[in-house]
Amino acid sequence: MNIGFVGLGIMGAPMAGHLIAAGHTVYLTTLGPVLAELLAAGGKAEASAADVARKADIIITMVPDTPDVETVLFGKNGVAEGLSAGKLVIDMSSISPIATKGFARRINKLGCDYLDAPVSGGEVGAKAASLTIMVGGPEAAFERARPLFETMGKNITLVGGNGDGQTTKVANQIIVALTIEAVGEALLFASKAGADPAKVRQALMGGFAASRILEVHGDRMVKRTFDPGFRIALHQKDLNLALDGARTLGIALPNTATAQELFNTCASHGGRDWDHSAMVRALELMANHAVTTTTS
Repeated sequence: MNIGFVGLGIMGAPMAGHLIAAGHTVYLTTLGPVLAELLAAGGKAEASAADVARKADIIITMVPDTPDVETVLFGKNGVAEGLSAGKLVIDMSSISPIATKGFARRINKLGCDYLDAPVSGGEVGAKAASLTIMVGGPEAAFERARPLFETMGKNITLVGGNGDGQTTKVANQIIVALTIEAVGEALLFASKAGADPAKVRQALMGGFAASRILEVHGDRMVKRTFDPGFRIALHQKDLNLALDGARTLGIALPNTATAQELFNTCASHGGRDWDHSAMVRALELMANHAVTTTTS
């Protein structure tokens, strides 16, 4: 297929790389220069999102936030300027479900289909082509895109109509944030009580408390490896979507709010660019104790 890919950050670059490796013709654009390794693999650099959209039949966007998606799609030299009827636009960013529905309507008026297909799995999943992909949009468009999704991910689900993929991603980010908080509390408790947190984590991985977050982020907490990964600033953005949505729906998400305050604490200590597993540092500040410290 002729594929366009807009946004080549920590997640987008390896995702685009998998599409190139699968034999697709991939037109690329991003804020800075296109990575040399993508060009060496056969990717084709374009000057703008509009140029990408003119040459591609399916256009994928992967950018940080709702305003970025709107600019990439509808701003000057944006995707919409290069579209013609019959093309498919897939937004794989994590953004507002409400805004997504509006973006889909605007793309549909141009005679094109739209899918929202946010992902979970972080940089590790992007590099390993093992992402979970949560899709909202028409079934025919989903089937058209399925071979591309299967190149980038493993667990691929059409959840419902436009916006439902983004709603699922917000739900995912609630669970991830609360689980990071739970793992952080558990390892902090164990460490303060005098146990070796690395061995506690190892023991818990064999029981009902086992989880991917305990496995990966628990290890980060013990080893103090807080380079992203998935930046705290991006998880703050996702939890803002959850809390804003909760206010609109008239429901309370009390533990989501607590997790956001812990991220806010990290950010206030210079941690916006830390991996989100570094939420544990906020807990450590309150305890005046680090997970790696043990007592006799």
